[in-house]
Amino acid sequence: MIKDQAEELRKLFVLNKGQQEKKKNNEPKNMRIITVASGKGGVGKTSVVSNLALSLTKLGNKVLIMDADLGMANIDIMFGLFPKHSLYDVIKGKKSLKEIAVTTAEGITIIPGGSGINELVNLESEQRDNILNELAEFSLEMDYLFIDCGAGVSKNILGFISAADDVLIVITPEPTSITDAYALIKILSQFNLHKEVSVIVNRVTSIKEADDTIARIENVADKFLNIDIKKIGFINQDDNVVKSIKEQRPFVLSYPRSKAAKDMNYIAENFLRGNDRPPQGTEKFIKKLINIFR
Repeated sequence: MIKDQAEELRKLFVLNKGQQEKKKNNEPKNMRIITVASGKGGVGKTSVVSNLALSLTKLGNKVLIMDADLGMANIDIMFGLFPKHSLYDVIKGKKSLKEIAVTTAEGITIIPGGSGINELVNLESEQRDNILNELAEFSLEMDYLFIDCGAGVSKNILGFISAADDVLIVITPEPTSITDAYALIKILSQFNLHKEVSVIVNRVTSIKEADDTIARIENVADKFLNIDIKKIGFINQDDNVVKSIKEQRPFVLSYPRSKAAKDMNYIAENFLRGNDRPPQGTEKFIKKLINIFR
């Protein structure tokens, strides 16, 4: 056990050192875009996004989060922030992306979406170009953009999923969560939106429960869907997670020694190891969105 923990710490140090060296390099970054979704609400998706972003930041990465959850836009609340403006103000020409963006004390940048996400469908070409150019500026500074989408399979959600480099789906062991996640993955397969889906299992009571949950999706996907399921990791059921949400402070900061925090740090390591494909670039991402929302 101690040997295994020492090995994990060694790997974490190597990753951290490599990311810090990358950070010192002044060359423009090629931002990787990840859409985070779920088949149903209430699975802890936004908590996963905020804590994963923090774990990646601790490893020397610059992270940008776009809150694209129309129904429950609250990524800023997870950090105790209350922004005055959102993407809606950018679309209406009142503010720039830089002006509405808020930065956490840990250095994570958040773009509040609000009702502006829905307005993306109706943008004029000039407005789209302006947002494209502003987002491209962010891409020179950031390593990762996480798009925190709502639950389900709306056009907006499928658009963000299709346009991103990677898709990450958060599930729990509950049968309804598994069923709804499979329904989402099935649509991605049917429309050939992605060949691979990464999965995080939240609120598990044991490693076996996590493995069994993933296996249920993998088995069905292998038989009926042309899509690969990639397990990124799992997060143990932990009362400290609930406490941290009430405190409006991510659990990797409030309770760094908790089971959930250790699980999240492991997930961040797995996430970095698995990103060996080069990102497509922000311009291609925006062009895909335009074609979908047109």
